[in-house]
Amino acid sequence: MRAYIDSDILIWHLRGKRKAMNFLRRLRDEDEYELWTGVMQRAEVVYVMRPDEEETLLFLSQLKTEPVDQRCIDDAASLYRKWHPSHGIDINDAILAATVIQTGGRIFSLNKKHYPTQVVLATKAW
Repeated sequence: MRAYIDSDILIWHLRGKRKAMNFLRRLRDEDEYELWTGVMQRAEVVYVMRPDEEETLLFLSQLKTEPVDQRCIDDAASLYRKWHPSHGIDINDAILAATVIQTGGRIFSLNKKHYPTQVVLATKAW
């Protein structure tokens, strides 16, 4: 099963937070999951990367990145309109949710409020 890692966990890992490192290591070592991230979550990390942080790209190369297409964006727009008023979901999270709905898997995020519980997506903190 795909484990889609949200940018919050990626950023905590890159900042050296041991809980994030251990969490990602456990997911990687379990046979149940294959590590993925969404294209927008990858963008959230690499766009703010400093010139001396090229090791960030090495870290991200350990996760597969799912691209988005027109269908995904259109589905994400529907999710955004539905969930933004009640859950405060942002565009990046809506695109990740649509990606996971299309490809299967689970979202792993510390920001559970953005992902409604009635969705088949599972959110889990470390």
